[in-house]
Amino acid sequence: FDKWTDGQRRRILVDLLERCSLSQQKFCAKQLENRVPTEALDFTTRLPRVLSLYIFSFLDPRSLCRCAQVSWYWKYLSELDQLWMLKCLRFGWYINFSPTPFEQGIWKKHYIEMVKDLRVTRPKTPSKDEFVVIDVQPVRSNDPEPKLFVPRSTNKEKKELPPWRSPDRHPTDIIRFNYLNNYTPIEQAKQA
Repeated sequence: FDKWTDGQRRRILVDLLERCSLSQQKFCAKQLENRVPTEALDFTTRLPRVLSLYIFSFLDPRSLCRCAQVSWYWKYLSELDQLWMLKCLRFGWYINFSPTPFEQGIWKKHYIEMVKDLRVTRPKTPSKDEFVVIDVQPVRSNDPEPKLFVPRSTNKEKKELPPWRSPDRHPTDIIRFNYLNNYTPIEQAKQA
């Protein structure tokens, strides 16, 4: 067996497993499981459902919605009313009816509707005119009182850009001299 090739060994193992009974195949499966552990294992399928829900209860609503995209079982777990009811009650959001056992995802829908009613928007980013990059200068010790804040000018006059933000659209300082990009000396002479 030690001198056989991998293909020969596989054929013999397949033949042996086909001739084994069901109990012997289960024994082989247990032996293989002990020697070669499974690589990717979903903890929600191994843990009891109560523990999986307890772990999911620590997630924020956005993360719960992302978990619903992992698999069908995670979608089922992350949309259960036990998770979303706690998140709604934390803000004092109640539903004015009692859902039937056949209605699923009522608390998640209620949470989404309440957040939409709040009209929460994303923070606005300042425009390019409002964004000012201040050139950093070292503080001199002989100054009696160093300025910590540079006042922002309100006039629309042309400002001098710092050296790393030049107005040149085709800067020459970023040209790299790679062998793959360079021309041969004859082509360089022709272009010059």
